[in-house]
Amino acid sequence: FGGSLGEVTAEKIVKVQELALRNRVPIIGINDSGGARIQEGVVALAGYADIFYRNVRSSGVIPQLSVIAGPCTGGAVYSPAITDFIFIVAGQGYMFITGPEVIKVVTGEAVSFDELGGGQVHNATSGVAHFLPKTEQECAAAVRKLLSYLPSSNNERPPFVPTTDDLERADPELQTIVPESPNKPYDMREVVSRVLDSREFFEVQPFFAPNIVVGLGRLGGHVVGIVGNQPKVLAGAIDINASVKAARFIRFCDAFGIPIISFVDVPGYLPGRDQEHGGIIRHGAKLLYAYAEATVPKLTVITRKDYGGAYCVMSPKQMGADLNLAWPTAEIAVMGPEAAVNIIYKRDLVAAPDPVARRKALVAEPDQARIGSRPAALFA
Repeated sequence: FGGSLGEVTAEKIVKVQELALRNRVPIIGINDSGGARIQEGVVALAGYADIFYRNVRSSGVIPQLSVIAGPCTGGAVYSPAITDFIFIVAGQGYMFITGPEVIKVVTGEAVSFDELGGGQVHNATSGVAHFLPKTEQECAAAVRKLLSYLPSSNNERPPFVPTTDDLERADPELQTIVPESPNKPYDMREVVSRVLDSREFFEVQPFFAPNIVVGLGRLGGHVVGIVGNQPKVLAGAIDINASVKAARFIRFCDAFGIPIISFVDVPGYLPGRDQEHGGIIRHGAKLLYAYAEATVPKLTVITRKDYGGAYCVMSPKQMGADLNLAWPTAEIAVMGPEAAVNIIYKRDLVAAPDPVARRKALVAEPDQARIGSRPAALFA
């Protein structure tokens, strides 16, 4: 039947879902389905509704993982979408509500399986999926790795693993990874991995919204969730996709008792018509809400820039962070020095014989460049 869902199949799945929820253990769905079995009519649709209902009841109570091991269409994609994490096997798994054949008939558009709902599309473009393993074996290993960080339910603590990593170890390279110049990029994942036990960082959704980094690791043997701006991409600015990605991850960590560490280097929200029309105000507020709502321990490390409205969003102490730390290069300000000079010294710049040279000079002056900011180095 091509993996299609009928009445009895749905009943079996529902029994497993109820068993997992009752015993408070994670559930893994391996999906390769053509959707509802049309020969059975509406009872197949009712079966999907039963499954979706239990997905929602289990959300935030037990971890739910989905593996997309083959083409999944129609109703077969909704259950995975409700679960916490989705793995799509590259070149093998596909997800779409309407298949290429139907699209060709209805719209006349010719589109391949990969273009419509392949693993790369859902990992990098739509953000539906979280992981893109190359093989089924690699997928199984990734699922096991992820589960090693998660509790069986929200009634348990995340698994503690004793570490041989010296808690007092120093890493001299941390002093040079973050450039003093606010405009030079660096890889926030380098900072994160050097802080965590054994430098192990399990990144989630690495291909989607790469301007923000999220993932899991351990600190002193305890599981922690990581959220970090990525200066290598869009200078670490927060856009719609980054807001949605980070907010969802934070709420997951909060549901399962995983403390959150935020590494902040953000110039603000990404400006532009596309962002405004796409709803950056609405989606950006999701990140703010997620941080404020979270009741797990929250630590914030400001590595460099923390400007504008993004300061309010990226877990400052005023938003309930339990501990805020600042790198010597950290700088908190209403806006960047260039923008501040343009506003505060507008008349001076208009009257200057050479406005460009005058602007550069003002920005270069330490006192002027830091108007309204609080450089951490001054308090060291």
